[in-house]
Amino acid sequence: MKKWLIGSLVGAILVFGWQALSHTVLGLHNNDMKYSSAQTEILANLSANLKEDGAYMIPNASDPAEMQKVMEANAGKPWATIVYHSSLSNDMAMPMIRGFLVTIFLVVVLIYLLTRGGAPASVRIIGGSVALGLAYWLQGPYTGHIWYQLPWHMIKADLIDSLAAWTLCGIWLSWWLPKQPKRSSSFI
Repeated sequence: MKKWLIGSLVGAILVFGWQALSHTVLGLHNNDMKYSSAQTEILANLSANLKEDGAYMIPNASDPAEMQKVMEANAGKPWATIVYHSSLSNDMAMPMIRGFLVTIFLVVVLIYLLTRGGAPASVRIIGGSVALGLAYWLQGPYTGHIWYQLPWHMIKADLIDSLAAWTLCGIWLSWWLPKQPKRSSSFI
């Protein structure tokens, strides 16, 4: 259990640390979101017309039965997905804590899966870790690219993050997990 806890904590620090570097020092996510010089006018219009926080797809239909008609009437015309918040919060503490806890959980799950059947080989540990990162990217950002046409510039850095961060975690775990715990010597 101690081996899992230490392995998970260090693995989570590596994954979370990579993500922090990629968003700050490395600047991989600098181009994720586009800038609009009309942002003040757009936000004023959104604030006047959207009454609650949430995700919106425009055009859309209030009645699911009408959706097909709305989609046909707007084929070839502009459309947008909007995540609207009525108030900007710059508090990063809770998102960082929650993100780190999720990362610890994911590393625990990875260790659990990798250690079924005994101590795994290093190549299996690294491969399993990279596979987890790739699965996360395929199910999350890439699925958004498929269904909501999230632009490539928005998900490219997430792919780099998934591969780099989980490779680092896999390298750490491939060194840490196969080590046998020290046995205490006995005088008997």
